Amino acid sequence: MHAESLPAGKAAALKAFEGMAAEPGVPKPDPILVVDNVVRRFGGLTAVNVKHVEIQRGSITALIGPNGAGKTTFFNQLTGFDTADEGQWTFNGQAMNGVSAYKVARQGMVRTFQLTKALSKLTVIENMRLGAQSQKGENFFRGLIPGLWRGQEDEITAKAEDLLQRFKLDAKRDDFAGSLSGGQRKLLEMARALMGDPQLVMLDEPMAGVNPALTQSLLGHVKNLRELGMSVLFVEHDMDMVRDISDWVIVMAQGEVIAEGPPDSVMSDERVVDAYLGAHHDAPLSAEEEERQLHEAEAELDKESTE
Repeated sequence: MHAESLPAGKAAALKAFEGMAAEPGVPKPDPILVVDNVVRRFGGLTAVNVKHVEIQRGSITALIGPNGAGKTTFFNQLTGFDTADEGQWTFNGQAMNGVSAYKVARQGMVRTFQLTKALSKLTVIENMRLGAQSQKGENFFRGLIPGLWRGQEDEITAKAEDLLQRFKLDAKRDDFAGSLSGGQRKLLEMARALMGDPQLVMLDEPMAGVNPALTQSLLGHVKNLRELGMSVLFVEHDMDMVRDISDWVIVMAQGEVIAEGPPDSVMSDERVVDAYLGAHHDAPLSAEEEERQLHEAEAELDKESTE
């Protein structure tokens, strides 16, 4: 695709990454999120050990890696849903370590979850209203006087209805969120995240459990976030989706960032292939290795026959 035919946001993102070294921790020209030496341990297991990583503003960055690589745990540290044992990170230059999840969201960094968090016994429009920030009616005493918050709630409702129309959920406006399909709940969660006017949207496996009929709709909405001036960081296992929508890819394995780069180059990176398939997965066995494995198999058979 020629540069002149690309959407403006996509073209700007690709220009920002032009000529950049494809190495872990490479500096970005305008990072919105900068992470340094973040470590999270569970007992004797180190789940996350990220030395340095930067997320470029105005881009769609994919965070990939095999199961157990620490991707969701890393998300949890950055968004205040868990506490890192070590390290620091900044969002728009402001330190965010130890900041609680609701304050992180107020700063403009919002996330969705692998398992959707829609409130099933509230309607779709009620779920949307909850995503708006700094609502006057949330104060107990102001809440007793409708005149103080009614106007703002009308504005919030109008914004919510506009987003529902954009995400093609307007027909479900008054349905309970629990009645939506898995894909529709993903759409609702993404739409609700936009109620807070975020600068960075973090999506944890947005395609997991989504009916193929809704996949293209979700892909389009993720791409549109970039065109609206937002930055996106998402976790995903679907490599076709990663190639389709991401401008830059970060790869984690065993809690560490092992590779970064454009989608096509990362997919063919030997470090990435080894992380997914194991080192030397396609190398022929040496005579010594073949002999060793044969002896081990024979010993195992002998053991079983004597038991």
